[in-house]
Amino acid sequence: MNDKKTYNFRLEVEREDRIDKLLTNYFLEYSRSTIQKWISDKNVRVNGYVCTQKDKINCSCDVSIDISSEPEINLIGEDIDIDIIDETDDYIVLNKKSGMVTHIAPGNYTGTIQNALYYKFPELAGIPRTGIIHRLDKDTSGIIVIARNLSSHNYLSKQLQSRKFEKIYHAFISGNLSQELSIEQPISRHPVNRKKMAISHNGKQAVSIIKPLQIFQKATHVEIKIITGRTHQIRVHAAHIKKPVIGDQLYGFRKNIFSKLPVILSCIDSSFGQYLHAYSLTFTDPVSKQKKKYIANYPKEYQLLLDTMNC
Repeated sequence: MNDKKTYNFRLEVEREDRIDKLLTNYFLEYSRSTIQKWISDKNVRVNGYVCTQKDKINCSCDVSIDISSEPEINLIGEDIDIDIIDETDDYIVLNKKSGMVTHIAPGNYTGTIQNALYYKFPELAGIPRTGIIHRLDKDTSGIIVIARNLSSHNYLSKQLQSRKFEKIYHAFISGNLSQELSIEQPISRHPVNRKKMAISHNGKQAVSIIKPLQIFQKATHVEIKIITGRTHQIRVHAAHIKKPVIGDQLYGFRKNIFSKLPVILSCIDSSFGQYLHAYSLTFTDPVSKQKKKYIANYPKEYQLLLDTMNC
């Protein structure tokens, strides 16, 4: 397949299903007829083999799609303000707001990064998932990179999958951490609460390196380098060492640890979500092949907490 019109990605599969249903759920911005046409035209390969609509997939796999026909779009463009850090012919770098969902999902078809991108850059309709290479949790702020063509998408995705993206996060965690800590604990879906992830011996390898930046009363401002990129990885690992991210109620944060520090307590905005920020991203430019590093400014709520703790 010609790399300039081929979309390559890793399809994560939790439960066995037909390939057409799996792809329809993955590409919610495209009509089911678009997916079925790709398959009937023999434009979809799974692990290198052409597939049919009846093929069932029971485990995660590599998928290649020849995007040779104009897709039917099920996506609403919305004039939503997005913070663009940089824009080239090959990619866009954004500083995502906390509280904003990255991709559309069942029951959540508006107000996302995808909707905003489709409005501002309608040509991204020709790139699956509107060119989004990776995602951040709804209540995590910071850097996201968007591919503007299929060639750049494939180049950047290969870097991401081979762990050549260097992703640095900043966060406030509960309690004190006095020295650098490497956490290597596998993660999988929580057996009871499907909205959560959990440490599991049967999970996927997950590695986080946490380094203290500043130590405060009852809290530490930390830098986290993630070697892997599992769902909720930082949040799960922080909770595992009994130091949940401040504001992350899903993984055990409790505001009462600051009950004797009312000034700090008053600065923790419950509507902001967890105080976790994708601070910097380093990758190789698809054209120049030079290393590019981008830094995202803290949200005002995050900066306020940092300033207050420093007083």
